[in-house]
Parts: sequence; structure tokens; C-alpha cells
Amino acid sequence: MPKDYARTSRIAEQIRRDLAELIRLELKDPRVNLVTLTDVEVTADYAHAKVFFTTLAGPEHLDEISEGLKRASGFLRRELGRRIKIHHLPELHFVYDPSVEQGTRLSQLIDEAVKSALPDAAEDTPDDPAK
Repeated sequence: MPKDYARTSRIAEQIRRDLAELIRLELKDPRVNLVTLTDVEVTADYAHAKVFFTTLAGPEHLDEISEGLKRASGFLRRELGRRIKIHHLPELHFVYDPSVEQGTRLSQLIDEAVKSALPDAAEDTPDDPAK
């Protein structure tokens, strides 16, 4: 693993942790209450950071949550600059991460498939174990 990659990865993780704390404790915007940060990708030159988020509020609130995060990005970036000491603090770009929602949906589908298969499996087994 190249040294630069390890540093970029550490900085991305630090940005994720600090932003999550800032969103949870410092932001007063009610639109971003149910936001969880899942990942941060930082460009090699630290100019941009993609901040991936998910929400429990549901897809119908996604536009207003995205708008709230976009409006708060200047404040978040300034506060981040007070916590992380790097030469160039990245511009923050918030991107919705549907993986948690997709994982939940797949899990429900699997549960439904298992439940529907169980009665069929019970019918195939004989009632009398001596048979």
C-alpha cells in the first residue's frame, strides 16, 4: 500500500468521523436529523471530498435532506478546518448512498422467500417418522 494512499484513507476517515459529530451536535437544521455518514472519498490532491450519506427518513425526504446538507456545507467545512490540520481542506459534495436501503430490501426479500418455502418443505416431510 503506497504511503499517500494510506494518508488519504486516514484523512477521509477523520473527515467522516468529524462531520458525523458536527452534523449530530452542531447543526440546527431539522432536515438533517436522521442522516448517517457511510463513507468519504477524498481526491488525491484533497480538493474534493465525496461524503456518502444514508437516512432513515425515507426516500420522499431525500431532496430536502440533500438541500440541507448542501446549505450547511460551508459551515461544516469551516468547522472541519478547525479540527483537521491539512494544507487544503476539500470542498464537500454530499451524495446519497442507497446501499443500506438496498440491503434492507434484499434482506426482506430473502425473509419472504424463506417463509414461503417453509410450508412447502413441511408438506414434503412425512408425518409418521416410521415411514
